[in-house]
Amino acid sequence: MVQIKMPDEAREIIQTLEQSGYEAYIVGGCVRDSILGREPMDWDITTSASPEQIKELFSYTIDTGIEHGTVTVMKNHCPFEVTTYRVDGKYEDHRRPNEVHFTKSLKEDLLRRDFTINAMAYNDREGIVDIYNGMDDLKKKRIRCVGVASQRFDEDALRILRALRFQAQLGFEIEEETKKAIQKQAKFLRDISAERIQVELDKLLRSAHPEVMENAYKLGVTKIILPEFDRMMETPQNNPHHKYSVGMHTIMALKNIEPDHILRWTMLLHDVGKPDAKTSENGRDHFKKHPVIGEKIARKIIRRLKFDNQTLKQVTKLILWHDRRFASPEEVNKKTTRHWVSELGPELFEKLMKVQKADISAQSDYQLERKKEVLSKTNAYFQEILREKDCLCVKDLCVGGKDLMEIGVPQGKELGELLSWLLEKVLDDPSLNEKDILLRLVREKREQEECL
Repeated sequence: MVQIKMPDEAREIIQTLEQSGYEAYIVGGCVRDSILGREPMDWDITTSASPEQIKELFSYTIDTGIEHGTVTVMKNHCPFEVTTYRVDGKYEDHRRPNEVHFTKSLKEDLLRRDFTINAMAYNDREGIVDIYNGMDDLKKKRIRCVGVASQRFDEDALRILRALRFQAQLGFEIEEETKKAIQKQAKFLRDISAERIQVELDKLLRSAHPEVMENAYKLGVTKIILPEFDRMMETPQNNPHHKYSVGMHTIMALKNIEPDHILRWTMLLHDVGKPDAKTSENGRDHFKKHPVIGEKIARKIIRRLKFDNQTLKQVTKLILWHDRRFASPEEVNKKTTRHWVSELGPELFEKLMKVQKADISAQSDYQLERKKEVLSKTNAYFQEILREKDCLCVKDLCVGGKDLMEIGVPQGKELGELLSWLLEKVLDDPSLNEKDILLRLVREKREQEECL
């Protein structure tokens, strides 16, 4: 019998429920991940007890979703969602049931779940309860709907994206009937909120297999949730620097960058402006100003998907900058690099280096070594600038507004302009960043302007 090591708190909750005459099991993702040897994120419990009965048995509970039968039980400051067996009522909007009905049947509760690998339950007494052959699908690395796939997607169209997300996270394949239902019912994703789509798409992108985006395109999913990606997949790049279409280049770049939220979204959208920027001359494609065009399109996409302002700010900035690099290894210099780091900020510039590395790695071999050398030299200067703690912003200057006011600079516009001017001087030559030198430069500049 398969044994799952669950947290003591989860075991105690199950034992308390059982000792009171109810059935109780851990269920869903925690069972799946435990069997696969992965660390579960949450330990959800399902039970035949009603929400009121659950609340009577435990001293500290929170009504997190009581209308759907879910009560959060707190044990040793850890939350555990405990949900009453339920059967979903009629679905009318491809999002949620009009109502739920509680049941005493574990089989009926498991039937309402999305995929067989998520429809297994477990307790120490009975072991794995696997009514819908989830164990077999785990062994075969297969994602298959519980029951009839079209019914599951009709109930909640977000399950279409969840299938692709699990494929990306687990490295599994989607079973044929499930795949056919996805193709047929992808249109129902129009009924799903942007926030829910954002969460699933983000998990897919940050997974071990972001290349599942190609499958999302082939199955007609991106056509509904991210039509800009379809245009990328359908835009060839007849250019010596490339060997893939814009979309396939994007997928290869996604695979070559760490699974960081900002980096993966930047790579997904870094060339989103190319379809609009494309021109052709003598059989060769050009994509002039595609970062500028792409930044605007990405801004619309990120807002449409209801992302936070930090994601909007960082991703669009990196897209705008992703193609900014020295033309040749011979042109790489520390002064320009320092100006770029100052303009972008050290944290975002470090991300830019990773973005450019992933971008280059997904291009053709044409001039590849020169591109790598440019990037390597730029990154070396960047690391040197950080080690030497060069002045990169106004607050790093050895003088401040108070110092300038003490030598007669009035508070206001001129003060800010002089500090910005000093920063430009110091970015050109860090040795100037000494109080006496900076004050002298200000005096000389003001004297010259008075003489004009």
